[in-house]
Order: sequence, then structure tokens, then C-alpha cells
Amino acid sequence: MEMLHVIVDRPIGYIDAFGNHYPINYGYVAGVMGGDGEEQDAYILSKSVTQPLETFKGVLIAVIKRADDVEDKWVISSPGENFSLAEITKAVYFIERHFNSRIILIE
Repeated sequence: MEMLHVIVDRPIGYIDAFGNHYPINYGYVAGVMGGDGEEQDAYILSKSVTQPLETFKGVLIAVIKRADDVEDKWVISSPGENFSLAEITKAVYFIERHFNSRIILIE
């Protein structure tokens, strides 16, 4: 699997302008353009990461398709880690609850 480099711009503990508290690291995949014309957004899920990060290298494990947004969100994890659909849903609920989204696991 291709290793992806994520620049974290919303680390664990970040609170955005809408009052959303980030329990996981969130950022963008350097060099990959998303549907909004900016770099591809990504949630970082890893059982070994419990602190705020600045960068992360990992693999794509899921894509979140939003019916009411112009871009998809990627879920990146450490190589070899597996997460169920339920685990991913719970981890990204803090933001995805505001959207009509579905999660597609990458095999």
C-alpha cells in the first residue's frame, strides 16, 4: 500500500469556529488535490496515536463520501491497523454528524 503523508492542521484537542472539538488528528494529504480544489482532507485513526501530531505517515483505510459536500474525506491509519465500519463511524461522528455521509472501507 502507498504511504501517504498527512500534514495535521487540526490536532487532537483543536476546537474549530463552529465549536467542534477534535478528538482525533485531522489534516490534509500533501500533494493530493481534493474535490474542493485544495489538498485532500484526512482523518487520522491509529490505536498508537493518542497525542496531537504535526505530521503522520500512513495508509488509506476508508473513504467518506458526502452526498451534501463537494469533497470526500479520507481515513488514514498506521500500516497493519484495522478498524471496523462501526469504529470509524464513531471516531469521525464529531464532524460527520453534520453531513449526509457514508463510509467505504478500502480492502
